[in-house]
Amino acid sequence: MPDRQINILQGRTFMVSDERGDVAPNYDLPGGLFFRDMRHLSRWELRLNGRPLAALSGQPVEYDEAVFYLQQPTGTVYLNPSLSVLRRRHVGEGVQEQLTVTNHGARPAVLELSLLFEADFADIFEVKDKQGKTGRHYRRIEKGAVVLGYERGEFRRETRIKAPGARFTEQSMSYALELAATETWSTEIEISVATAAIRPVPHLDHRPQMPVSLEDWLAQAPELDTDWDDLVHTYRRSLIDLAALRFYPDTVPDASLPAAGLPWFMALFGRDSLIVGYQTLPYAPELCRTTLRALAAQQASTMDDIRDAEPGKILHELRHGELTYFGQRPQSPYYGSADSTPLFLIVLDEYHRWTGDSATVRDLEPHARAAIQWMREFGDADGDLFIEYATRNPEQGLVNQCWKDSWNAIVHPDGTLATLPRATCEIQGYAYDARLRAARLARDCWNDPALASTLEAEAAALQERFVDAFWLPDEGFYALALDGQKRPVPTLTSNVGHLLWSGIIPPAHAASVVGHLMGPAMFSGWGVRTLADGLTAYNPMEYHNGTVWPHDNAIVAAGLARYGFRAEAAVIAEAMLTAAALSGFRLPEALIGTARDLTEIPIAYPSACSPQAWAAGTPLMLLRTLLGLEPDGDQLTADPYLPSRCARLMLRGVPGAWGKADAGI
Repeated sequence: MPDRQINILQGRTFMVSDERGDVAPNYDLPGGLFFRDMRHLSRWELRLNGRPLAALSGQPVEYDEAVFYLQQPTGTVYLNPSLSVLRRRHVGEGVQEQLTVTNHGARPAVLELSLLFEADFADIFEVKDKQGKTGRHYRRIEKGAVVLGYERGEFRRETRIKAPGARFTEQSMSYALELAATETWSTEIEISVATAAIRPVPHLDHRPQMPVSLEDWLAQAPELDTDWDDLVHTYRRSLIDLAALRFYPDTVPDASLPAAGLPWFMALFGRDSLIVGYQTLPYAPELCRTTLRALAAQQASTMDDIRDAEPGKILHELRHGELTYFGQRPQSPYYGSADSTPLFLIVLDEYHRWTGDSATVRDLEPHARAAIQWMREFGDADGDLFIEYATRNPEQGLVNQCWKDSWNAIVHPDGTLATLPRATCEIQGYAYDARLRAARLARDCWNDPALASTLEAEAAALQERFVDAFWLPDEGFYALALDGQKRPVPTLTSNVGHLLWSGIIPPAHAASVVGHLMGPAMFSGWGVRTLADGLTAYNPMEYHNGTVWPHDNAIVAAGLARYGFRAEAAVIAEAMLTAAALSGFRLPEALIGTARDLTEIPIAYPSACSPQAWAAGTPLMLLRTLLGLEPDGDQLTADPYLPSRCARLMLRGVPGAWGKADAGI
């Protein structure tokens, strides 16, 4: 089987195949048609006279469409094929597939074209962990169609394959064809999906669900004018990927936001979605507004140990698959992140600063106040001003509830795990920034100067206590975390760059922190590593202990610029944007952390999501940093600092409270 994957997607629907367009059973990678966290086709293989075809070309045309040009294998280079198949596929909330067979020979051809299909209805987590099913599969042949179904109690999913003129069995469909010389035959197959807890089950079709076309989406974004040609392609790719990942959340049906990433995270997330909203504010502010409203609608209001929910907490993720439905994974929405709640306040303020949309900020005031109270009460259970986390669902909950949420991410330099509960450094920075930003909103939008003053006093006290507890004077950087005994975890990580972004670091410490971030132990040449090379815990291929994450680097670069280290920020931006150009103009979720001078090319983490929303947003955030874009009331200000390879960089039509403005040099 060809190894190259062809991915097409629209919102929460995506299809992964090989370059023939086939999905083979037992495919190690997550091949198939997926919708709302479940696989609706696990096999989809085309056969000509019972044999697989050979791919001459298989390419996505756009994010939601792919074309495959196939030929009948002859078994020898001395005999040219006479039959070709053009396979065109479009994905919406289902799939439309067009098949065109041409007889290029001088004699008639009698042939059978068939498709083998299967639907295992695997939950995305079952695919990832290779688990089996416990419910009942069923099939039903109808006139010109077949229905593949799965049910477990009231939980039910269906896939309907409609193909007029085809002969169906429960596992295949076929066409008996007689083509004259040079004759062409075409047909269209429609695959619709259904999801419901109870009957009747509505079928959703393949047609596009986005009222804003890709062309309109691109036209509404600022125009990039630069002499850096690779950046032009990367910018466009980022916008297209964000468009592809858009879906309409159930709670805000009139506007879109991006799913976190293909294939594992095609859902609403708290942390990821908020960071993407922040990244895209100068380009597509609707994504930020929708994210804030969708997350507010799902904000926790009660305690629930199974879901790690507490009043005022912003969710971690919202899933729709079988395992969450039956509680085999934390029931959805799941609230196991300690940073999404302060990030909600940060992004709400940033949204207002950019757009001037006071109505949304006033509408979300009760949610913001609940988030503030969560930071004070539930996030800081012991009253020391620090936000700590430890899941109350040890069987299913996340052990780590910061952005580095893999089980072994919060470690001492020798690889020993930090004890629980953990207070990671960057979350304290977020909490500091969130208080200051909420204070501004309280004063300017909510007419509550008393709350503003209280929050500012809390921020000052938090900063003082944070520096005392986390600063490591002998090392010259901040501890990764405090462990369960309030002892510093003295591991050098990229988390300290988030502290620069939040502004919690005193200026006197900034140069030392920056020196560590940009030194050879941390900076790989492609970006800042998640954990320093040379430590026992370091592994360049470990998910959070040595890799290079684009969104992480965008935040670090913004933090460097905030403290005046513009040259260092430009180095990170140039490295990341060069890595994008060498990766098909698309940054993956993460890169391995091996030094650039050893590999000479960026290498994607083996199971990295691609496209991934906050990786797609990274070039956009880096552009903002390079141009020094900042909102100032009804004006957009700019202070460009460009890498040496770029002499001209301009964004035309940046949206905001000022209407549209141009910025650059």
